[in-house]
Amino acid sequence: MRAAKLAWILPLLWAAPVMAKPMPDKESIARTAQKAMAATGARGLAIATIDSGKVVSVQAFGERNAKGDPLTPQTIMYGASLTKAVFAYSVLCLVDEGKVDLDKPIAGMLAKPLPDYGNLDAYGNWGDLAGDERWRTITPRMVLNHSTGFANFHFLEPDGKLRIHFDPGSRYGYSGEGIMLLQFGLDQGLGLDTGKEVQRLVFDPLKMPNSSLVWRPDFAANLADGWELDGKAVPHDERGRVRVAGSMDTTITDLANFAAALVSGEGLSKKARAELLQPSLQIRSRSQFPTLGGDAPAPEQPVGVASSVGLITFTGSQGPAFFRGGHNDSTGNTLVCLEKSQRCVLIMSNDVRAEAAFPMIVRDILGETGAPWRWIFGDMKFV
Repeated sequence: MRAAKLAWILPLLWAAPVMAKPMPDKESIARTAQKAMAATGARGLAIATIDSGKVVSVQAFGERNAKGDPLTPQTIMYGASLTKAVFAYSVLCLVDEGKVDLDKPIAGMLAKPLPDYGNLDAYGNWGDLAGDERWRTITPRMVLNHSTGFANFHFLEPDGKLRIHFDPGSRYGYSGEGIMLLQFGLDQGLGLDTGKEVQRLVFDPLKMPNSSLVWRPDFAANLADGWELDGKAVPHDERGRVRVAGSMDTTITDLANFAAALVSGEGLSKKARAELLQPSLQIRSRSQFPTLGGDAPAPEQPVGVASSVGLITFTGSQGPAFFRGGHNDSTGNTLVCLEKSQRCVLIMSNDVRAEAAFPMIVRDILGETGAPWRWIFGDMKFV
């Protein structure tokens, strides 16, 4: 165990820091975007950059729908799983307010045993957990670092039933249903309204007026539809229920403000902010998906990659950094931030084909970061 831990930590200590490259100007970023779209066939792409914790550039390129209407920095786009980062930030604000303890089991929030609530369309299939008492040990930290032991969602199980595949807290396994368990604890256990809390703690103070966890009719005037891998155009749906695993609609402008707060620590105590960069759980899988693939052989495990409270942390030649992504069949989003320089690249696309260019875009803007692209995207062919 000691040798394995040293094998994980020593590369972080030995990494030789390099000087950060100058941030490119808007024209250079535009050329990178056009190169990415030409190489992937993506129809729409938005890029924001942050330097020293401040938003310095927000641009959008291409089309927001099949009619050819332009994608703009004010176009409403899917947040997808970047919603999870917004939720994690909100939870840390609640920790600062003394309303949540990251390491006390969610079971303690609830008035009755979790399985007794049954299978709830709005949250998760808690009734399926009857007979496995390990649900009692799951904490907010385990939810936010993706170590609940759940599959991504119960409907992906062969029999459609939610189960715990490994002891909670013991290893990484991405789970949207795990995220929903903490929302359930806040809503049903603590009596909070998670949607209103995110509005109060994130959207209002961080100047995100065009962001919401549920559909708003005013979004329809400038809305991004999307394109799937085969080039099929698909409409943007109207999310009518708060689901912190991924229901956020937002704009590249709004989300750039959030990214700047995330990398600078705005709105959080020093202790809460430290949780975002604390590598609390080493990642040992070959890739993020499939979520229950298990540990890879030691030589094939990503070096220095870990999950924290809400993010994936890593260390490259420019020092400690973090990543958070978002994806659905017609959406590709990513956020990569460097801690020392407080620099970030935020990419949002309403065309999932753009993901193949994400490593190139980030490298062109930030230089080599050490982001674990193969762990994130598996065997995708990058441009």
